[in-house]
Amino acid sequence: MSVYKKTIAVQSHGGTPSYSNITPYVKEAIAESGIQNGICAVISPHTTCSIFFEEFVHDFNEEGDEFLQEDLNHVLEKIIPNHTSEDTYRYPGEKHYADVASWPNAEEYLPNGDRTALWNGDAHLKATLLGSSQVFDVEQGALGVGTTGYVYFADFDRTRGRTRKCKIIIIGE
Repeated sequence: MSVYKKTIAVQSHGGTPSYSNITPYVKEAIAESGIQNGICAVISPHTTCSIFFEEFVHDFNEEGDEFLQEDLNHVLEKIIPNHTSEDTYRYPGEKHYADVASWPNAEEYLPNGDRTALWNGDAHLKATLLGSSQVFDVEQGALGVGTTGYVYFADFDRTRGRTRKCKIIIIGE
C-alpha cells in the first residue's frame, strides 16, 4: 500500500463565497501518485471552507459562478443567513474578539480594530453543513467519477480574499 500527499493553494476573493474547480489538480495528483486502485481524500483544513462534488454547469452568472453555485448560495442563505450585524449570530463573542486581538498578526484579522472583519459566523455554519472533505474512488489510475462530476473547493468567508490550502491524499496500490 502506498500513500501520496499533495497540498495545493486556492485563491478566494472575498465579498461573496468563492468557488474553485479543483478537479484538474485532483486528477494530476492521482496521476503523480502512480496509484492504480484505492481512494483519494480531498480535505480543507479551514473552518470556513468546504469540499463538495457536483456536476459541472456550463452556464455562469455575472460574477463567474456556475448556476448551481449561485443556486447553492441562495439555498444556504435561506437556511443560514449572511452575517451582517453583531446581532445575526452569537459568534464571535467577547472572549473570541479579545483572543484574536492578542494574536501577533491581529491586524490581519481585525484591521484597525474593525470587529466586522470577524463577522463570518455564517461561513463557519455553511462549511459545517457541507463538510470539509470528500473521498473518491481511484480506479485504474483515474478519478472514479462520471464525465460531468467535478470537485470544488468553496470558501464561504466573505470578509476578505486570501490564499487557502487544500490537501489531496491518495491511498492504494
